[in-house]
Parts: sequence; C-alpha cells; structure tokens
Amino acid sequence: MLIALTVTVSVAALALAAWCGFAAYRDQPTKDWHFIGMAVVTVLALAQLVVGVVRLAGGGEADEGTAIFLAYLLGAFLAVPAAGFMSLVERTRWGSATAAAGAVVLAVLEVRLHDIWWEG
Repeated sequence: MLIALTVTVSVAALALAAWCGFAAYRDQPTKDWHFIGMAVVTVLALAQLVVGVVRLAGGGEADEGTAIFLAYLLGAFLAVPAAGFMSLVERTRWGSATAAAGAVVLAVLEVRLHDIWWEG
C-alpha cells in the first residue's frame, strides 16, 4: 500500500468526521456541502481500493491474507457512502452524527489496512 495515500485518506476522513460532528453539535442535519465532502473522501477511498487491487494483482501479498485484506479494502470503500445514505434517511442532527461516525470508521479501517499490508 502507499503510505502517503493511506495517510491522506485517514486525514481527509478525520476532517470530514470533525466537520459533520460539528454540524451535529450545532443541531444541524447534513447539507449539500457535507455530501460533497463525503464524495471527495469516497473518491480517495476508491483510489485506495484500486491501488490495493493493483498491488495484489502485481504479486504483492498482505501479511494476514488476501481475503481479509480485500474485505477491509471493500469495507473502507463502503463506510462513508453507507453512512451518507443513512444520513439522507435521518434528516436531523443524528444524520450528521452518523456521517461523522462513518468517517471515523474509515480512518480506523485505514490504520488497520496499513497493519495488514505492512512491508516492514
């Protein structure tokens, strides 16, 4: 995995979490700008997915196994879109809280992906 991409995705996800968390604190639902932020973070997670699959196809191996690595990659890619969809359903402050939680989950999954792929 590319460490720079992993750090970028994690920082972007944490920034999104703080932004949506602040909206929840102010008792606001997710707004269009939040969804644009979620789209940007999702594109970064997609890049991470593509890089991971290309590295596997190129002969790379994850320390803890290919299946678990692919499961984490797919989970990382789907974390923010799933939370974004749920925040559309819940148009209260809890929608913003859900989006923030999804972004935190993505950041944690990125750390775990780094641990699984570690090239030591």
